[in-house]
Amino acid sequence: MIFEIIKTIIFGIVEGVTEWLPISSTGHMILLNNFLKLDVSKSFWEVYLVVIQLGAILAVCTIYFKKLNFFLYMKDKKRFNNSVNLWKKIIVGCLPAAVLGLLLDDFLDKHFYNFPTVAIMLIVYGVLFIIVENYVSPKEKKCNNIYELSYRLAFLIGLFQVLALIPGTSRSGATIIGALILGTSRNVAAEFTFYLAIPVMAGASLLKLVKYGFDFSSNELMLLVIGMITAYIVSIIIIKLLLGYIKKHDFKPFGIYRIALGLVLLLYYFMAIR
Repeated sequence: MIFEIIKTIIFGIVEGVTEWLPISSTGHMILLNNFLKLDVSKSFWEVYLVVIQLGAILAVCTIYFKKLNFFLYMKDKKRFNNSVNLWKKIIVGCLPAAVLGLLLDDFLDKHFYNFPTVAIMLIVYGVLFIIVENYVSPKEKKCNNIYELSYRLAFLIGLFQVLALIPGTSRSGATIIGALILGTSRNVAAEFTFYLAIPVMAGASLLKLVKYGFDFSSNELMLLVIGMITAYIVSIIIIKLLLGYIKKHDFKPFGIYRIALGLVLLLYYFMAIR
């Protein structure tokens, strides 16, 4: 059991790091499970893969507590309206992925949650990151503050988030690429991506729990809680580091990492099946 606890801590660290960096958390979790399998039932693994993300969500809620909690501003009309409107834009941005995710959940689980898909998507979106950073001029930015984000822009960014339903794409990667193309600054792109994660990941977790229920052993539930706590702690660190990084740097290094990892994984996959 101690070895399983160590493994779930490793999974929590990987989740906390990769959820917010545009390198695909689900993809890395699927890949990690190929080399370091948790000794749990298949149904619990399906739940674990999604619900562990709740720890990462709580990190966003902690860091942005003042911006998101409009109850703090009941006596300050401007800040209250800013916070409420921000939540409305988050909901608008989540609608496309929420609807299609609900409709396509079983199909995606069956056909896309596999090694080759993850590797190919890592490469494809790695290339896109480099292209976007090279050809989208910083001078063209139309939105440099999160409160300047329009409902139309929020919805269009949400359409890009739909692409992340395929593992290996990266939810943060898809939305950041979309936001940059649509004219936001890197800081706004990253921050709005963090916010979109809250209802999307909470909804995905609820969907998995409804689908598979809570009929798991006490050991399995303990592994999930430990993984979530680990993901929460690591996520707080990574989010703060990422926000500091993008003030002076672009996303091209993440694109290069994705391409390199995808190529290595494809090579490993084809060697393994020979």
